[in-house]
Amino acid sequence: MNRVLVIGHHGMLGSALLDLLKGLSAPGGEAEGLEFRGADLPEIDITDPVSSRRLMDEFRPDLVINCAAYTRVDDAESREGREEAMRVNAQGAGNVASAASSSAARLVHLSTDFVFDGRNPGAYVETDAPAPLGVYGATKLEGERLVASAAKDSLIVRTAWLYGAGGRNFVAAIAGQARGKPELTVVDDRRGSPTWTRDLARAIWGLCRTSARGIVHAAGGPPCSWHEFAVEIVRELGLATRVRPITSGEWAAGFAAARDDADGPKRPAPRPANSALDTSLLRRLTGFVFPHRRDSLKRFLEEWRPSNKA
Repeated sequence: MNRVLVIGHHGMLGSALLDLLKGLSAPGGEAEGLEFRGADLPEIDITDPVSSRRLMDEFRPDLVINCAAYTRVDDAESREGREEAMRVNAQGAGNVASAASSSAARLVHLSTDFVFDGRNPGAYVETDAPAPLGVYGATKLEGERLVASAAKDSLIVRTAWLYGAGGRNFVAAIAGQARGKPELTVVDDRRGSPTWTRDLARAIWGLCRTSARGIVHAAGGPPCSWHEFAVEIVRELGLATRVRPITSGEWAAGFAAARDDADGPKRPAPRPANSALDTSLLRRLTGFVFPHRRDSLKRFLEEWRPSNKA
């Protein structure tokens, strides 16, 4: 491959991918001389098929990595949010896939653990049947279907619980709250796979160097609950804040109370109780193994704290 296009490069994952590509394409790098480009609003609007085709025709990429998504999970439950999520996550994904196919470019499309209902007792593998609980997951699953239909030379990468520089995420939220409160309450009955965007970018690049097609899971681990992860964040920051476990029901009640006088949905979107992703296939295809979640968290905070005074 000679040219790589990253769509949604202003987001956490897109920016991490561009940082990785800068290093790889530099003199002496693994992919020295590689041309790459990031694209985001207003340069490209993936909900407009003409916009997607125009950019492909202009840059002529060999590889397209689509990180663009509507990720406001709770807002997606409203009528307006549902329509926007469908335009971006489903129709937009299909537009990018069609444009990539017309340009003979390979497509890597990012999807989510929210395509599952969380009833699986163990980590989900790629062949497990999707059954999304909410609008966000349903629109991402429809995006998967449209991508697979429009671009035969495509790879769908499902990931989970992303955190990184340059965007809203759980780690930054807990760090901010823990600095100002003596106690936090965090849900302890939902489990998943916290994933640092820098790790994920490396995993995606590893997949790009293979001929993998279809669906591959790529997420950090080992799995934990939100409460467990919050405890680790507070401990790593050296704070004395107590982190008290609560149930999803208690959290939903608090969410509703907080939204009584606010715009937006009055109840949170349904979320899978267990959305851990099995990454055995990724390891077999690429040899890549995600670091332990605590190691990734430590590395992220070391990088993030100086600029955020944590």
